[in-house]
Amino acid sequence: MYFYIFMYNANVKEDTAPSRILAVDWGRKRLGIAISDHTCRFARPLTIIKHISRLKDVERILVIAKENNVKEIVVGITYDDENNPTPSGRSILRLVKVIKENGLFPVRVWNEEESTKKAVKSQVTLDVPRKKRKGHHDAIAAAIILQDFLDSDANKK
Repeated sequence: MYFYIFMYNANVKEDTAPSRILAVDWGRKRLGIAISDHTCRFARPLTIIKHISRLKDVERILVIAKENNVKEIVVGITYDDENNPTPSGRSILRLVKVIKENGLFPVRVWNEEESTKKAVKSQVTLDVPRKKRKGHHDAIAAAIILQDFLDSDANKK
């Protein structure tokens, strides 16, 4: 009979290479934030940021990205029927520009295609009371955006 002994050395650091993807669901009042697991296969809601200003929002996004070992940021964007950014989509592009100017993380935009409606629908399906749904769908919407991105071929590149 053989015994294998596994010893954990607390002094050995895990691989600290950035491995997660962060997603942002922009809103006029709140920004939903979601994050992937380290394998970039699964998304989960992370937090909600109250909108203050574009610069303050970006500062908080970057802090969250650094704290969570992020390698890339995906920002949900809305398009009209002719595939042009909507007015809120243009605001999102301005946010993306400021994140990119910082230079810490690659940033991609991703068509959010009714992610907020899908988030609300998922909460209704789970019988979350109406009072508890208000404002809490933003991070879920970000997770829906991120999961859509993770499942796509764009993520494989």
